[in-house]
Amino acid sequence: MKKVMTIAGSDPSGGAGLQADLKTFAAMKVYGLSVVTAVTAQNTTAVTGIHAVPPEFVAKQIDTVLADIIVDAVKTGMLANVKNIETVCERLRDFSVPNIVVDPVMVATSGDLLMSEHTDRVLWAFRNILIPAAKVITPNIPEAEILTGREIRNVDDMKAAALNLQNLGISNVVIKGGHLERQKEAVDILLAGNDFYEYRDTWIATKNTHGTGCTFSAALAVGLAQGLRVNEAVGRAKKFVHNALQYGFAVGRGRGPANHFGEIYRLLDDRAEEGEK
Repeated sequence: MKKVMTIAGSDPSGGAGLQADLKTFAAMKVYGLSVVTAVTAQNTTAVTGIHAVPPEFVAKQIDTVLADIIVDAVKTGMLANVKNIETVCERLRDFSVPNIVVDPVMVATSGDLLMSEHTDRVLWAFRNILIPAAKVITPNIPEAEILTGREIRNVDDMKAAALNLQNLGISNVVIKGGHLERQKEAVDILLAGNDFYEYRDTWIATKNTHGTGCTFSAALAVGLAQGLRVNEAVGRAKKFVHNALQYGFAVGRGRGPANHFGEIYRLLDDRAEEGEK
């Protein structure tokens, strides 16, 4: 069985963070491991507090797990501060971990910032330490705008931003287009080396989108762990998120969580339809 680790923050409402990652790993039939970088107080409407785990203890978690278990891929989510970014990159480098997927978590679905120190310092660490250490980076449009300093309003802008990010020293850049306005399709783009790929699917009108970014990057890490090429892993991750959105849960008063077992729900619906014929 393939083994995939998430290094991320905890979401007590269960829709995002390492909880979303572990659900994704289970749904995609790999063994999930987790390192906690921050504890948050959040629900479907807001993030009300962030408590970063000390970098020494983040390192201890990584060292203890990787001294015992060889992982096939790692995804990083919310790292909270510069010291944790430095620590995570150092430990993953020392253990020669393959297939590192970076979800540059900066802003929650609710719009709240997910960093416990000044944005400029964390931004420098993302650009100069974390991104060059990764195989793939998966920002959404607001995150890509922060990282590149450019406005993104259409697919051409997404591609230009991907080129900017690639210049930071990473080969594979995914930009998720869910924040584009007035669209009939959900469009994501991948820049892999010199090649662009576009991934289009029908737009799902739902407010239950909490944790979709975490889910996408986790699903992408699974695909890489299972030996898929980057462009194949991105396509599979997009399909996984599509099903998760289609069967999302109306939990809470804000943006409910995606359903990480949406593919199972879809299969059950398909069988039910076949039985009615």
